[in-house]
Amino acid sequence: MSDLPSPQDATEAALFSECWDAVLSYADLCTAGSTAAAELAREAFAQGIRELRAAESGSVRGTGRRSSRLPRIPLLLTAVRTTAAAWERDGQGHKLDPDLRLWLHSDEAARYTGPPLARPVALRGLRDLQQADAELLWLAEAEALPLPLVARRLGLDPATTADELAQVGRLFRDRCHRNHLDSPMDAECRSYARLLDAVTRTSAAETPEDLSRHLATCRQCAEAAACLRLHGGTLPGSLAGGVIGWGGLAYLERRRRAAEARLGTGHPDRADPDGDDPDGGDPADGRGRARVARHGPMAAAVLVSLLALAVSLMPFGDSGEPATVVPDTDRGGPVAAPAPSLPPVGTAPSGDATPRSPEPSTARRTPSSAPPSRTADPTPAPDPEPQGTASATAEPGAGGSGGRPACLVDFGVVNQWPDGFQAAVTVTTRHALNSWRVGFTLPDGRRVTQMWDATAHQDGTRVTAAAADYNARVAAGGRLAFGFVATRQGTDVQASDFTLNGRTCELA
Repeated sequence: MSDLPSPQDATEAALFSECWDAVLSYADLCTAGSTAAAELAREAFAQGIRELRAAESGSVRGTGRRSSRLPRIPLLLTAVRTTAAAWERDGQGHKLDPDLRLWLHSDEAARYTGPPLARPVALRGLRDLQQADAELLWLAEAEALPLPLVARRLGLDPATTADELAQVGRLFRDRCHRNHLDSPMDAECRSYARLLDAVTRTSAAETPEDLSRHLATCRQCAEAAACLRLHGGTLPGSLAGGVIGWGGLAYLERRRRAAEARLGTGHPDRADPDGDDPDGGDPADGRGRARVARHGPMAAAVLVSLLALAVSLMPFGDSGEPATVVPDTDRGGPVAAPAPSLPPVGTAPSGDATPRSPEPSTARRTPSSAPPSRTADPTPAPDPEPQGTASATAEPGAGGSGGRPACLVDFGVVNQWPDGFQAAVTVTTRHALNSWRVGFTLPDGRRVTQMWDATAHQDGTRVTAAAADYNARVAAGGRLAFGFVATRQGTDVQASDFTLNGRTCELA
């Protein structure tokens, strides 16, 4: 297993700190345990840094020459996927997520390493941008960072960063349109290419019925539509899907929640002690709702790393003693587990004590050696929702007529595309729970294909989300959360009839 490379200078040390968390987060999705996640992240990080150094040493600075490589974080994420594929070839596939192993042997995975013109449009479009433009687009859209912080990282003027991002988005769209036209396609796809470009330019344009039917059945054109429609909220998904491939939407959700937690979204009125607040932005700004504290010196970074390591070594989940769950009732938004800092250079992970990547949840998690199940059970079976899993006695009438509901549910559609959608579910419980099952009904023809922070079972239109071992305990008044991706037919993507351990819940 490769040790982490040593930073060559202060600039590269800052790069390591920025990128390590993203690499570990995706490696955690790709593996079947915390130890394997740390091992995969280290090996991929070392490989990616070598590629970055080779690309930068071979480039001519100041010439304005178009970059031929991906931005830093996407390049490191593709190194995770490449390293995972090497593990599968070398007989180490048992360390990987079972669904990733199936994907690695599919035609879909072959697209990312096959002929350049057959690769995803978003991947080619991002490579075609200038390096600084590609970095701006990825940090703002995929990593969900507020624009003032993005401006500071890239050395841009915060007053003009929003305009620059809009211009970069248009450049990306043009590159993707050109790459779509250059792609091998049949006569039907080519006949729709000009119409697809026209209807995706503005939000006011209506999509003709025949084009909608074509997009529902043609993966290639649907991917292009997601890249071309900048106003529909599909850009982050198209970037992650085009660059990462497997687990792209789950990665986006993790990064979004982790960014909200790190940047203090729960306290939008928090002010910078210095009164300067260069990273926070106006709370009314959609991208800068949270005020961001200044980055501390390297000594502070080392202290945070040691604290994260100390927390990970505490025997919460494996000692046999019940773990105490602290409700986040004083926060107004989701709270993620502390993000692990970059491990000390040259050290190897020891057992299951390795800090895992941030796995956001509204309930504080306890580390566990067993990974969460993120994929729906391929063989749905009747899965009753047992009563009596609360650690406290339920009040009479709870969840029944005339009584207060057992829980409050916040259901939101995060993203959607012609034949699928991504949703997030947050449940606030009145009673303390030792375990939980959330049941809900999807419209006919919708099927859950992937779930994180819970295990999914589906019988017809009824879906049951069962707790993972690390988030099973929830305090009274606390929150639990999970997300999923599902297929769809038609426009209705709303879930209904939510229950918590068999008791009726109320929608927020």
